[in-house]
Amino acid sequence: MKQTVFRMLDEAARQWANDPYALRKTDSGYAPTTFIQAREKARQFGAWLISHGYAKGQTMAILGEGSPEWICAEFGVMCAGLVSVPLSIKLLAEEIPFRLNHSEARAIITTHNQLEKVLGSFAAVDHKDIVLVYLDDDLAWGRDQAARYGVTGERFVGFSEIVEGGRALMEAPGSTLAARLDAIDEATAEDDVVTISYTSGTTGNPKGIMLTHLNYWTNCHDAVALFDGPYHFRTLLILPVDHSFAHTVGLYTALVCGISLYFVDSRGGGIATLRNIPINMKEANPIFLFTVPALSGNFMKKIIQAMEEKGGLIEKIFKTGIAAGVRWNGDGFHTPSFGVRLGACLPYFLAKTLVFNKIKKTVFGESIRFCVGGGALLDVKQQEFFAALGVPVFQGYGLTEAAPIISSNVPARHKFGSSGVLAPSLQCRIMLQDGTEAPRGVTGEIVVTGGNVMKGYYKNPEATAKALRDGALWSGDLGYIDEDDFLYVVGREKALLIAEDGEKYSPEEIEEAITTSTDLIDQLMVWCDHRKYSCALVTLDSNKVQRLIKAKGIATAEALLEALQAEFYAFKNDSKAKKVQKIWIPAAFQILPEALNEKDGTVNSTMKIVRFKVEKVYKDLIDYSYSKEGSVTLNARNLATLKAQYKLP
Repeated sequence: MKQTVFRMLDEAARQWANDPYALRKTDSGYAPTTFIQAREKARQFGAWLISHGYAKGQTMAILGEGSPEWICAEFGVMCAGLVSVPLSIKLLAEEIPFRLNHSEARAIITTHNQLEKVLGSFAAVDHKDIVLVYLDDDLAWGRDQAARYGVTGERFVGFSEIVEGGRALMEAPGSTLAARLDAIDEATAEDDVVTISYTSGTTGNPKGIMLTHLNYWTNCHDAVALFDGPYHFRTLLILPVDHSFAHTVGLYTALVCGISLYFVDSRGGGIATLRNIPINMKEANPIFLFTVPALSGNFMKKIIQAMEEKGGLIEKIFKTGIAAGVRWNGDGFHTPSFGVRLGACLPYFLAKTLVFNKIKKTVFGESIRFCVGGGALLDVKQQEFFAALGVPVFQGYGLTEAAPIISSNVPARHKFGSSGVLAPSLQCRIMLQDGTEAPRGVTGEIVVTGGNVMKGYYKNPEATAKALRDGALWSGDLGYIDEDDFLYVVGREKALLIAEDGEKYSPEEIEEAITTSTDLIDQLMVWCDHRKYSCALVTLDSNKVQRLIKAKGIATAEALLEALQAEFYAFKNDSKAKKVQKIWIPAAFQILPEALNEKDGTVNSTMKIVRFKVEKVYKDLIDYSYSKEGSVTLNARNLATLKAQYKLP
C-alpha cells in the first residue's frame, strides 16, 4: 500500500465510517462530523478548487481555531494536490505577510476570530488577488468586514459555499471531477509535500518545513506503535491545530485509531475560549489529553491553589498524599524499595480515596487515563505531581522537522526526567563534535534518521544542507541515551550559555534545577554570552508570593527580595546543581515588570520562551546585570519592581 495521507483518510472512512471524527460545540451541544463525512467534504472542497483553476503544488494557508471545518478544508487542499500552510493563531498581523509571501500562498483559510487580523495583513502581501476562504457560518458579517478592506466578489468565499458548490459540480451530468480527484490521488508520490509548517522562531527567523506524505504516515504509525493504540479514545484538543504535535498526533493519527476529536469552543475569542476549557472538558470527558508544560503547569497551579484555599484537613491530606505518591512512584521506572513503599502506602492511598479521585473527576472528567506532553521540557516536579495525582503526563520529544515525534514516555515504559523511548521506525545517534558517536550517558547532538525526517526547508537550501546531512536530521538539540534506552534532552545548541573563554553549557539544565526547587518563579531564562558570569530574568507567581508575604509577615520590599533570593538559590542544595560549575550559577536575577507574553513575541504559541526575542526586548535589563549595581540581586531595579507589584514600602 502506498504510504500517503490519502490512504489514511480512505481507510479511516472505510473502517470507522459513521463514527464521530471531529466535533464542534454548538448551541445544542457537540455536533459530530463522521470519518466518512470528513472525506466527502474534503473531496467536495478539492473539486471546487480544481474547477476554479487551482493546480498541483500551489499553496493555501490556514489560520484559524481548530474545528471540523478546519480539518475538512486542509484535507480538501490535499485532495486537489495543493500544499497547505498551517499558521499559528498567535501570529501578530505584521508576522503574517512574511509567511504568505514566502510560501506564495494563493489563498488563506480563516475564521471569525482571526478575520480582521488576516485582512489587516493583506496590504503587505505580494499576491494582491489572494483569496479569503471563511470557515464560519456568519458569512454576511464576514463579507461586510472583508469589503471594508476591498476584499469582495470572488476573493471572499465561504467554506459552506465551497463544499456545496463542489458537491453540485461533482454530481453534474458528465462531470469528470471525481475521476480527476482519483487521478491526483493515484499520481501522488510518498515524497510529495503535504504541508509547509513554519518554525516558531525561538532561535531566529522562521523557516518553512516541508513535510511529506511518508513523513506523516511514518510518524502516525510510530505513535500508534509507541502507545499500543489507543483505539476509539476521546480527546479534547486544547492545543492549536497548527502545532505539529496536535496536527500529526491529533488530526492525522486519529485516522489510524478512530479517535474522536472534541474541539474547544472558540466562540467569543481568546478569553471566552479559556473559560470554555473546563466546561468542554466535562462535556468531552476525554480519555487522554495533549498538553505542553505551560498548560499542564497551569492545571497544577490551579489544583494546588484550590487545595490551599480549602485549608485544614483536606489541604494536609492532599499535600501529604502528593509527597507520599512521589515516594511511591520513585523515578517511574525503577520500583522503590519495599520500605519506601510501605512508608508511603497509607498516606498515598488515603489521599487517592478521599481527595485525588475527586480532583481527577472535577478537573479532567471521569474517563481520563493520561496526558502526553510536547513542546518545551516538562520539569520533573510536574511529572511527579501528576503521576501521584493519578493523571500521568508522559513527556515526549520531537521536532517539526521530524513530523514531529522522536521519542516519548508511554504508559508501559516511562522514566521521570527523560523524554522517553525512541519511536520504533527511526534511528537515533548521539554525535560528538569530533564526528564520532557518543557512548551511553554522554551528551552530544541528537541525530535522527527515518521516514519521518522532513524533505527540507522551503526555498532555503543553505538551512536544508545544514540540517540534513547524509540522509540524517541534525537536530541542533543536545542529549544522551541512558543505559535503559531512555533519551534525555538537555538543551538546544543555539541556546547554549557561552562563557568568556568559549566554554558552553545548556541553560535548560540549570533552569530546571531552579524551578524544581521553588514554586515562586513562574518564568525563568538564564543568560550568558561571552560574559564573566551568568544572570537570570524571572517572573514571579503572584499568588505564591502573596502567600509568602503573609506567612512570613514581610513588611518591606527589601525583606521580600531577601526571601526571594533565598528561595532562588535553594537549588544549590540539589544533587543536580552540585555538579554545575560556579560560572553557570546566575550571579543575580532580575525581576521582570510583566510576564513574558505572545504580544511581544517573547513566548510562542506553546508558551515556550523565545530566547532571542527576550534578549532583544530586555537588552537593557541584561546589560544592567553586568553593571556594578545590577551584579547583585539586592539592587534598586528589583526593589522598585517589587514595590510596584506588591505595594510594599
